[in-house]
Order: sequence, then structure tokens, then C-alpha cells
Amino acid sequence: MYILPSITGYADHNLAMCSKVISRAKEFSTILRSLQDAESSDPYIYEEEVQIVKMNGDRIPAVNMYCGNQTVFVCEKAASKISEPGDEQMTEASNLSDGDADDANDSAHVLQTEIGPQPLSVMKARQFLSWYTLSQNASMSAEDTNLPLYPLWVRCDMSDPAGTTWFGAETVCVGTKVTGVKLYSITSKGSTADKRCLTTLEELKQEHKKRHHPSSVGIKGSARFSLFGSTVVENTTIESQSSVTVDFKWSHVESILETPPLSSTATLNIKIASGDMRSPMFEMYRELEFLQTLADGLRTGETEWMEPLESTSAVNLTKAYLEELQNTAKTLQDQAARTPEKTSKLKSETETPIFNSFLERGDLDFVEQLWVRMRKSVTSYQDIGDCLKLVIDALRYGDIKPWIHRDSSSSLSKLILQSYHQQIEHVSLTGVTPVNMLLEMGLDKMRKDYINYLIGEELTTLNHLCFYLSTEVDLQEQVIRLRKLHHLLEIIVTCSTFLGLPYDRLFLLTQLCLQHYRTSPYDEEHEFKLQIKPALISHFYQKEHPILWGVEVSSGHGPREVRTSLHLSDRPLVDHVIFETDYPNETVNGDSEDPAFFSTMAYCSLVNFA
Repeated sequence: MYILPSITGYADHNLAMCSKVISRAKEFSTILRSLQDAESSDPYIYEEEVQIVKMNGDRIPAVNMYCGNQTVFVCEKAASKISEPGDEQMTEASNLSDGDADDANDSAHVLQTEIGPQPLSVMKARQFLSWYTLSQNASMSAEDTNLPLYPLWVRCDMSDPAGTTWFGAETVCVGTKVTGVKLYSITSKGSTADKRCLTTLEELKQEHKKRHHPSSVGIKGSARFSLFGSTVVENTTIESQSSVTVDFKWSHVESILETPPLSSTATLNIKIASGDMRSPMFEMYRELEFLQTLADGLRTGETEWMEPLESTSAVNLTKAYLEELQNTAKTLQDQAARTPEKTSKLKSETETPIFNSFLERGDLDFVEQLWVRMRKSVTSYQDIGDCLKLVIDALRYGDIKPWIHRDSSSSLSKLILQSYHQQIEHVSLTGVTPVNMLLEMGLDKMRKDYINYLIGEELTTLNHLCFYLSTEVDLQEQVIRLRKLHHLLEIIVTCSTFLGLPYDRLFLLTQLCLQHYRTSPYDEEHEFKLQIKPALISHFYQKEHPILWGVEVSSGHGPREVRTSLHLSDRPLVDHVIFETDYPNETVNGDSEDPAFFSTMAYCSLVNFA
């Protein structure tokens, strides 16, 4: 006989299940809350196989589309522990032939260096999102939700039919009260050069209307183009640490991959690394590197000397320079009259024409010309001491009476001023004193180089440079501030030379950089942003392919706005999945006539709490 199950039994079972789910949701929420309150961003290991990381959303391209630079939680598979190369690997390799052993070592190296973030299953990701949503619903959870949690994003393994690569959730608030949650899903496809395979604008609009049933929709376009960075030479990509890209945003999109109209808003993203050989600042960078070598030697006690640029020794160059002064300068007035001519001769022989056109000064004084010779030839502390001894002896005996700039602040400049009155104090050229003196000479000279350019181009004033020119701080801090000033010039000169930006944009960019570096540490990875009119750079992008192109369909307003978007990119926006594709993963500067694009779709839904 079949006996109907007890209704009470069902109720008890369901109640127990609900209680367990709520308990897990509360536990998960408590972990997120503790991570949110903690100052540290160290990963938290959950259930052994999952790690939760707190980070800025702009570090992840796909998440950045929705969260920008706000802090988010990222759930992913806990990183596998990769053993370092050791005895076990050596033992295994010893049983192989030489070729096989090399292959094994290469494979081991790949595992150690290429392991990246790993996804969770779509089912596991859904579980985390349900816990997050449940914990934020005041009617279902006893937790105080006055302070909403950061958005949660979970890496997915594309195991569902849609090919989901990310799930996300963030709270919707009215004031400080959580009234709902927005749920996101991101799906991805491998690259294709066949535009017929791409989602059409009409299909995107219909997908949004099917999900949200809006009375009206808005459409916005966005695109990013590379203006300066990596280059292609004979089908080989030459990577660069520097990059200048431009982001466009506009309304009234009419077709997929359309060129941004001139009415778009445009923002330059400028990230310049010092030392690029294409830069007109390269020679100045080499000079700064020598200065940094001296500073590092003082700080650490060890110096790795750079290869000399002159074949003649530092001591012989100094002797020749002093003899030249003795033979040609009989009076201080004669020396002042002849120096510009001699400076021009020296510079034209040693610097590149491109460099001269930007930072050449025709008024190098004695100390600055001595620095130019020494920084190209010194290879030891002994060299520095010997050269300075020759100079100080020549000053003490009146063999030379060199002129110097009135505002020179180096120790050697002070000795020269004393020599005008035949009262030179004794200097012990022992220990770190000679290095300190040479470092001061270089700081003095390079500061004047930078001032000469910035003031000459009317990009700033001396008042705005006071922080960078101060000699009241120690030498190490002076070097740091000089590096900041150099980085500023690298940025300005790149934008002036390669992009041809007009004066008003260069002036504004200078002020942005100066303001940033007054309070921020030196950082070549920092991206400076500058508003610009598209017409100024139209010749750079209108015939090129974008590296990123997107269209977004939206409806609703404020926190209740929902969006459906398509993004096409020359590189995948997801780094935890390997895409199967027959097409190259990147295009650089539009060299391909028919580029391939990866496709990323993002969907949004709104869950309202009762």
C-alpha cells in the first residue's frame, strides 16, 4: 500500500534546508565583511579550494566595464602550489637524454611562471551569488545591512551552454538602505575576423528588451585606439613599456565597429616609461641613470659602474679641460666670453641632434662642463677623487678662474666662489665626500636643464617647481624628485613629438603631472588622463582598427539602471580561460586589413527586495 508522505515532514525538511542555506549565507557574508573591514588585501582561503581577493575592479578588464576603480571581491580557484625546481626535478631529469631534460626543465619553468588565476565551476559561482544576495536581504537575514558589501565577482569556467566567464553581484541602495541586488553575467567567445559572426546592434537591442521590457532604451558607444606604444617591424611586434591610448564615448550608435564621431568625448591615457630609445629624452635618461648609480652607491655601499662613453680616461679628460682653460682664459671676462662657443663645440660633438633640439643649453658653466666629461668617463671612486683633486689644486694655485652660474649650489661651486678671493677651505677627498660632490654637480646641472625646457616652453613657472628644485632635503630625496621631473618631461616630450599636442593641452598635462608627483611616489605604471578634442588626433585613429570597441544598451535611471553590452577586443578580456581560435590574438596599429576580434557580452538583471 502506498502511503502519502507527511506534509509536516516536507515542511520540516524544507525548513531545515532553508535554515542551512541562510546559515551558509550568513557565514559567507561574515567572511566578506571581515575582509572589507581589514586593511590588508591578502587572499582569504575559503573551503581550501577557493580564494577570495579584495582588489580594485579596474585591474580586471571585464569587471572594469561595470565597476571601474571601486573595490570588489573576486572569488576564484585557490592557486595551486607549484614546487620550486629542486632535487626531485633534477633526479627525474637525470634519467632523460639531454634534449628531453631540456624540454622537461622548460616545461617546469612554464608551469612556474605562467600559472594565473583559475576559474570555479558555474554551479559553484551561482552558489556564491545566491549567498551574497540572500545575506543582503534584510527580510531573509538577521545581519545588519546598513553598510552594504563591496560588489562580488566570481571567475567561471564556461561550463554552461552560454559560455559564462564571470558572474557578478552588487547591492542597490536608497540612501544607506539596501533595497536590492544587481546580478551580472559575462559570456565570451574566441576571436573571429568574420563580421557576419558578430552580434548585430539590432540583436543586442532585442536581447535587452526581452530581459527588461523597457518603454525606451539608450545606446552608447565606446572605443579605444592605440596611438603610441608597441610597433610592428617586418611582421614582428616590438613591445614597449610606454603606451598612449585614447578612449572615446558617444551616443547614437548606428552600427557595430563604427568609427567614433568627432562629437565624441575623448580621453588620452598616458603611460610613459623612461629609457625608450625612440624618445628624444634618451640621452638625458642615460645621464640620469649615471646620477642614480652614484646615489645608489651612497645608499647601499656598492656601485655598479656604467660602461664609459669616452675612450679617454676621466683623469686625462679633466687634465685636458683644465689645460684648455689655462691656455684660453687669461681673465674672468675672457672666460665668460669664450664659454658659449666652447660649450657649443663640446655638445655638438657628444650629443645627438634630436636631443640637442630639446634640452641643449648654450650656457653650461665650468662645473656643468666638468660634470659632462666626468659622467661619461668615470668608472671608479678613485677616478672621482683624482679628478676633483686636480680641479681643487688648480683653483687653489690660481691656475684657473672659471665662471659659474650665480645660483649654483654644489660644494664645488662654493669652492670656486672662494677661489675668487683666494680663500679656499680645505676639503678632504676621502670616504664618500668625492661622490657627494659629483652627485651635487649632476643634480645642479640637470635641474637647470629641466628648468630651461619647462620655463622656455612656458609650461610652468619657478614657483610651481619649488618642490622639485629644493636643496633643503637630503641628496637621496633630491634624486627622487629629479627622477619625477624627468618622468614629467618624458611624458610631455612624447606627447609633443609623437602626437603633436597643442600648447594648451601640454600646459594642462604639465600641471597634472606636477600636482600628482608632489604627493605621490615615483611610478612609471601610473596612467595620466587628459581630455582632448577628437579633431586633434583624428588623423591617428580614423583609418586604424580599435583595440577595444563597445556598445551598451541601457534603460532605467540611477541605481535601477540596467545595461546589456557587447565588447569587441583584439585581446581577450578574460585571463582565466584559454580560447580556441584560429586567429591571432592581437592587432597592432591597424596593420591587419581584416582584424580578428574577441567578443564579450555582459548582461544585467535587477533583484528587488520586498
